[in-house]
Amino acid sequence: MSFPIDEINIYTVRLELKEPFRVSFGTVENRNQILIEVKGQGISGWGESAVLPFPFYNAETTTTALHILEDYAIPLFFKTKPSTPEAAHDLLNKIVGNHIAKAGLEMAYWDWHAKRVGLPLYRFLGGTKTSVPVGVSLPIYDDAQKLLERASHFLGEGYQKIKIKIGPGNDRELVKLLKSRIPSIPLMIDANSAYTLDDINLFRELDEYDLMMIEQPLREGDLFDHAELQRQIKNPLCLDESIVDVHDARDAAQLKSCKIINIKTARVGGHTEAKRIHDLAASRNIGVWCGGMLETGIGRAHNIAIATLPNFVYPNDISASDRYYERDIITAPVTVTREGTIRLTEKPGIGYDVDSVLLQKLTTRKKTFVAQ
Repeated sequence: MSFPIDEINIYTVRLELKEPFRVSFGTVENRNQILIEVKGQGISGWGESAVLPFPFYNAETTTTALHILEDYAIPLFFKTKPSTPEAAHDLLNKIVGNHIAKAGLEMAYWDWHAKRVGLPLYRFLGGTKTSVPVGVSLPIYDDAQKLLERASHFLGEGYQKIKIKIGPGNDRELVKLLKSRIPSIPLMIDANSAYTLDDINLFRELDEYDLMMIEQPLREGDLFDHAELQRQIKNPLCLDESIVDVHDARDAAQLKSCKIINIKTARVGGHTEAKRIHDLAASRNIGVWCGGMLETGIGRAHNIAIATLPNFVYPNDISASDRYYERDIITAPVTVTREGTIRLTEKPGIGYDVDSVLLQKLTTRKKTFVAQ
């Protein structure tokens, strides 16, 4: 088969969040999100480069992602003409870093291939689950009572996990409040690299609350200090920012830096690397779950698909579309059951259709690339 893709479109769309999302390194109030469409043989595959508006989670921003995609990734893709999504991933890895930018193109190609063979993406990826358990992530609020109210609200909606963002000055007392008022709460905390080993006493104190996990408390990229912290506390550590490829996962397992890994498809450059990390973690008895980056329904659908792989054993950060947006970019929103799961659709590809009318309305910039 000759190279099937003849056009790639990049859309920059602006969406307002329903509420600001504050974490230890900053606050997100709106998204200038990058959506990628690969077209060929009458089929469109969709992906999303879910960058944040500032380089504080990783080095990428909307501006840098557009630069990498338009000046390097897409020209390389058209020049080399990879025949499979895995080949596209390995090709794009010639570009150092910039994983979120590259992920959008790679995931769009996965969606295109799944549609071409008439399979739902989750089955094309090798997934086995027809529904995935999900939790919800809550930002830092100035009012702790609001945090309690929001946690109670989402537990009432069925979500199987409550994740709260923490930072120095917004940590132990929040956990104490939630655990005292909702003793059975399935609670985890996410520090986004806000602490150091000098804070080890805090983490020892948190052992009394029997947390589901503590996510990325120390420096992004670190494995050694996390190994020392995990050795001295009972709560399981989960790594996020420290794991950008399967080699990081292997080193973390060898060093015993964590007991759990958060696989964000965007963070690791797409589905190919996500699957490799999943398989490595499974071989080392490290459970995984899928984290989110405030994606639209396109990126959310990709996350749902990857979370059907068997070693995704913890509730995933894949909430309903209306968690973040008044109206999603897909025609039928992602919904969560009363049991706290998202059911998979058997439609080919990601299983959701892009709302073309809304896409046109929200697009602030579009650029088209045509195969030569």
